[in-house]
Formats: sequence, C-alpha cells, structure tokens
Amino acid sequence: MKKIKVLYAEDEPFLARIVFDGLSSSGYDVNLALDGQLAWMQFHQNKPDICILDIMMPHKDGYTLATEIRKSDPDIPIIFLSAKALTEDVVKGFKSGGNDYLKKPFSIDELLVRMESLLNRFGAVNKDENELDKKYRFRNCELDPVGQKLKTSVGEYSLSYKETVLLELLLKNRNNILEREDALIKIWGEDSFYNGRSMDVFMAHLRKLLKTEPEVQIMSLRGVGYKLIC
Repeated sequence: MKKIKVLYAEDEPFLARIVFDGLSSSGYDVNLALDGQLAWMQFHQNKPDICILDIMMPHKDGYTLATEIRKSDPDIPIIFLSAKALTEDVVKGFKSGGNDYLKKPFSIDELLVRMESLLNRFGAVNKDENELDKKYRFRNCELDPVGQKLKTSVGEYSLSYKETVLLELLLKNRNNILEREDALIKIWGEDSFYNGRSMDVFMAHLRKLLKTEPEVQIMSLRGVGYKLIC
C-alpha cells in the first residue's frame, strides 16, 4: 500500500512538531510547511493526497491558501486546524474550500479519524473493499462509521463525529466494559469534568436513538464506564 502524502501547514513550531510526529508515526508521509507561501510551493512540488492547514500564517493565510489549492485541485480533501472558533470563521473555512474544520486544542486521534473519513470519501486510501465498506451490524441496527449514519428498525439518523466514534467504541467492546476514562482520552483528548459532561450528552442522545430497540441497551456503570449489551 502506498503511503498517503500529507501537506501540513502550521506556523507554531511546537504544535507543528507534535502533529508531524503523530502523523508520521501513524504511517503518513508528511510535508511540513511553516508558512502559507511555502505550503503553496510544496503543494505543487509534492502533489499531496490531503491538506491540513492552519489559518493564521505569515505570507499567506489558510483561507487564501485553501482557495488557491481548491482552484488547482477541486477534489483534494482539506482540513482546517485553527484556534479561530467563531461561527463566521468556521463558515469562511468551508466557503474557501475546506471539507472539515477542527478547533484547537484537539487530539491526534480525532484528527486521524477525520483524515481517514475524508480520504475514504474521496477515494485516496488504497484499501480492500471489505475494509472500505465496513459497517457494524447489531440486532436490527447498523452503524456506518464513514458515512456517520445509524440505521435502526424505525429509521436512519445522521450522527455527529463524536457520536459516531463513541458508538463505534461501544460496538468494538460490545458486551464488555468501555472504560469512561479511555473513551474520553481517545475522543476528547483529555479526561476533564467538562469533557465528561459533554460525553454524557452524546451518550444520552445515542440512547434516545436506540430506545426503539429492546435488544440493545447502553448500561452506565457508575465510576467505571459503559457497557453496550446487544
């Protein structure tokens, strides 16, 4: 299998090194650019499969860079990584050509899952058909992790990224305990009170979607975690 080539543009050296190491250790061929103009040059030289762009960079900002990349290659997936978290910033990111927008701080695991989802969608990953089409079937339900869809006996629902990964973790550990701390670190990047409350909200929504399925139950084990029985 060929290595997926990543163009990563980030002007914060410390963060750039952490993300570079994380992507490289996960098997990606990463080209790092510390400013927007250098990233534009590397885009033409290396022909990446996916672009990961910061927004606030010298010489050329991420919005401008994404617009130029999109004109050159209408199909390449682009992910923004930014501390700019206002709604108008996110909207501008998508309008300039981005396919996804990940707010700082973020976990490497979340970035990797989002990258894989986009690469699968755009056909850049060379995998067996069975792996590309992998879906989780349980009782009368089906989870499509790439499409972020949940089918039950009464309908089909769109899930958020975190809901999808949370349900996938439960399914991978079905009839066994999914430890709360492990889930928080994998999805949110840290085991904090705020993130714990956020996970409780997502878990409650999953329970609501599955309430029509009597043979499927998400149990809470106080102080330990969760167990999906199906």
